[in-house]
Amino acid sequence: MTAFGLVIFPTDYAIAPAQLAQEAEARGFEALFFPEHTHIPASRLSPWPGGGDLPKEYSHTHDPFVALGMAASVTKTLRLGTGISLVTERDPILMAKQVATLDHLSGGRVLLGVGAGWNAEEMANHGVEFASRWKVLRERVLAMRRIWSDEEAEFHGEFVDFDPIWAYPKPAQPGGPKVLLGASSRWTWPRIAEYGDGWFPIYQNPERAAESGGVDYATGIQATRDAWAQAGRTGEPDFTVFGVGPKQGVAESLFEIGFNRVVFSLPPAPADVVLPMLDRYAAIASSIKGG
Repeated sequence: MTAFGLVIFPTDYAIAPAQLAQEAEARGFEALFFPEHTHIPASRLSPWPGGGDLPKEYSHTHDPFVALGMAASVTKTLRLGTGISLVTERDPILMAKQVATLDHLSGGRVLLGVGAGWNAEEMANHGVEFASRWKVLRERVLAMRRIWSDEEAEFHGEFVDFDPIWAYPKPAQPGGPKVLLGASSRWTWPRIAEYGDGWFPIYQNPERAAESGGVDYATGIQATRDAWAQAGRTGEPDFTVFGVGPKQGVAESLFEIGFNRVVFSLPPAPADVVLPMLDRYAAIASSIKGG
């Protein structure tokens, strides 16, 4: 399977989500992903992992679920993804409701990319300690899965605790949408096997990855498969990579490694900048599918 998606920061100064969704679907893209930050603390104590100054778009993003709702309303087949949603900054009962509603109204088109985040001050404003972020994410994802699946859901953990509740609608996808884990540490693989459905790393070119000690994608895919089998999971994990540029041959190489979905990166810019890039990416996708 060779699926192609797009990712963009949906900002207040970029192409509108509805227009982008329509244009993406018209060009045959399978999915559209939106990242999120609820806010950026003005202290700027946490360094941006990308190095240098934090880009403007990080503090200008729309709420992803509202923006994806607009995208859903003007499309029929386009998958609606978060890339990524910061579960550490969301109440799990409310988030379960938002995800289920979007999936229900869209006819089962949600892909839920999740992560714990890198900005310690940002998550602290939501009452989450940086050292606990992955434990919090785990419990919130597990709790949401209960809410999506059980008629009377309950969860009792260290960070999430509620007695039986009724929560509707349920997602159109039985048990909820696929949960794709956006991380690449040595702890990622067992986490995917326990409470996720696939791996969702950000793309780094091989030279930069080697210099920074970044993960080898083939190794990560195999490690995910091994953890998946050890946990007794059935079916196949999803392997999606996002943030890919238009450089010739990159998408092909990622499919050869074992990814089933390549997500191209778009700048948070007006339509006159973004739409020509859609055409360029669509041409790449067409050449691969045709080949």
